[in-house]
Amino acid sequence: MTHPTQRCGLVAVLGAPNAGKSTLVNALVGEKVAIVSPKAQTTRARLMGIAIADDAQLILVDTPGIFEPHRRLDRAMVAAAWEGAESADRTLLVVDAAAKVGARVETILAGIEGRPEPLILVLNKADIAKKDDLLVLAQSLSLRLNPEAVFMISASTGDGVADLKAYLASAMPAGPWQFPADQLSDATDRMVAAEITREQLYLQLHAELPYASAVETEKWEDRRDGSTVIHQQILVERDSQKAIVVGKGGAQLKKIGQTAREAIADHLGRKVHLFLHVKVNPKWDEDRSLYKDIGLEWSE
Repeated sequence: MTHPTQRCGLVAVLGAPNAGKSTLVNALVGEKVAIVSPKAQTTRARLMGIAIADDAQLILVDTPGIFEPHRRLDRAMVAAAWEGAESADRTLLVVDAAAKVGARVETILAGIEGRPEPLILVLNKADIAKKDDLLVLAQSLSLRLNPEAVFMISASTGDGVADLKAYLASAMPAGPWQFPADQLSDATDRMVAAEITREQLYLQLHAELPYASAVETEKWEDRRDGSTVIHQQILVERDSQKAIVVGKGGAQLKKIGQTAREAIADHLGRKVHLFLHVKVNPKWDEDRSLYKDIGLEWSE
């Protein structure tokens, strides 16, 4: 039976790459639901995190970072970001307060100006920003965007996140919850497993491996003994990239696999047998089936 005071709404989280959107979504949910790495454009699909605050359920859409698209994958990601804002009850614009407002942020500001969705300005990384610069940025963006609220937070330390979460809860419309109280994300286990391995690629090789790589779950078998066997394919564009991922004598791939396996097992709550192999395909981002696997629409 629905509680009469329940609230539920959709919150779109927009921002430039590396603004801290995924870190913020994880902080609001209270669990890790989106991958985080120092590499820009880590988030590719519209991943929903589900947060509970008192009687409110917040459906958080962690969108890909908005940037100038060039490749087909880039276009699909940017389209997913803007679509995530459509029909949202609130849009969070996350801005890196410790960085200058560059061309990427200007692109987003131009796109947001005049949109009908109620906007909340979130100045992230306030803990490392200069106070005077922070206040000037808040004032200039407020004058330009006219947000209904401004929050200065640090998603990584959690400072200010509770206040933002409480505000969002109060702003959600009355209505029944759309997900069970213990569900944290809409992502399938297959998608999460692939994202966990991709995260390890970025965390362990972010300085050496270009952005143009992907992880595809090829085979998934739940065994009678309660364990799960997963075969994944790491897609790269060149032989030189494959050499980086594999490492000398396969050592790097083994390390990636071990760390990813432990994280996937922790997510699933059971033993996992993970098998990785690396495939070179200069046009992997032209594979329609891969877009479906990572939750993106094919973009012409």
